[in-house]
Amino acid sequence: QVQLVESGGGLVQAGDSLRLSCAASGRTASTYAMGWFRRAPGKERDFVATITWSRGSTYYADSVKDRFTISRDIAKNTVYLQMNSLKPEDTAVYYCAATTFRDLFSTTPTSYQNWGQGTQVTVSS
Repeated sequence: QVQLVESGGGLVQAGDSLRLSCAASGRTASTYAMGWFRRAPGKERDFVATITWSRGSTYYADSVKDRFTISRDIAKNTVYLQMNSLKPEDTAVYYCAATTFRDLFSTTPTSYQNWGQGTQVTVSS
């Protein structure tokens, strides 16, 4: 089992930046990739970005491409989501997730076995 703890959410204005962190602990050796998802009020949990743990290969949702950057620090067992040029439509609870599935890029919630508790990001206009 992998435990994930997100941090870094908050209230910002449109155009601002924010960096989310996700610290992993437990049986992390089997983790193949980690991802970020978000759930806006009244909507499904949507894919945001994913990164493979060993190679650092990344993949993004079209809605955040060129604005968000996912990265990882292997020594700290931490994955980050740098969010720039934030928009009100980015408002959501952001979740970190880990998967052992060796797909090239996992973009569906069901592909991930472990989840954090989520952190709220609110972008005001």
